[in-house]
Amino acid sequence: MTITVLDTYPAMREILRAPRADRAALLKTMVEPAAGMYRYFPGDVDLVAMHAMSSGFPLDRDEERCLEALDALHEADAWNRIRRALDDAVTAQLAATPGLAIPDITVLTVLGDPGDRHFMGPNLGMSANGSVSGYLYLNFWPYPENLARLEATAVHELNHNLRYSPGGVIWDPATVTVGEQIVSEGLADAFARQLYGDELGYARIGVAHLRDDAVFEKVVSGLEITGMQNFAAWVHGDETAARYGGTPVGLPTGAGYAVGNRLVDAYLAATGRTAAEALLVDRRDVIDTALRTRAASTGW
Repeated sequence: MTITVLDTYPAMREILRAPRADRAALLKTMVEPAAGMYRYFPGDVDLVAMHAMSSGFPLDRDEERCLEALDALHEADAWNRIRRALDDAVTAQLAATPGLAIPDITVLTVLGDPGDRHFMGPNLGMSANGSVSGYLYLNFWPYPENLARLEATAVHELNHNLRYSPGGVIWDPATVTVGEQIVSEGLADAFARQLYGDELGYARIGVAHLRDDAVFEKVVSGLEITGMQNFAAWVHGDETAARYGGTPVGLPTGAGYAVGNRLVDAYLAATGRTAAEALLVDRRDVIDTALRTRAASTGW
């Protein structure tokens, strides 16, 4: 097992300083080592277009602002911190699940787009993806809160990657439920909190609603919904759903993360397991255990 954290700092610096006409080709070269993250997409994937759709730094504006932000990531030692965090997380995970097969993993770290209002606003300057076995995508704007959480964010995405790698939980787009993603977000946060504590381990977008019972009840009502096109609103909230053409359902940003944490925390408390030990737990076990705990409680 090898974890390769691509050193994208010099490449991004070169891209942002290059003539605009040359930037797309340079970006494609930078992203190609991680192109396997798009292997389930139909046909040939336009890596430059995917970069833009994922709120990656722009190729036609904000050069000086982006260069300053890129230097902030570099000065924060982002790439080395991410590498060390992933190594430590693998060690902790293998201690809890010694027989777990861990794939080779390639990590693509990029600077975000300061002109993307959704990314900089509701998403708080961070987006990431660890759902495709063998690849992690980390996109940051260097808000101080994000710099403090570099390790926790990487570890969160690693948890997703290991849950859905071969031999783990199967993500079938035709049958997967909202509940599976809600539970997976809770497990990933719980793993990050196991390693870095509650102050840094929670995904920032869910924190505001951790104790919101109305949000909890609403999300729980949708846990059996299938069809990935429906997930954005239930997991990320209405603003994200609207951005990507989904249907709002009346939920704030990060609702699914908040509820996932509550479900997983109740499950871990009831079973005495750690987040690492629960990596591959069935989402139904988590949900059923958590809801039984809630029904028996007078204060939760």
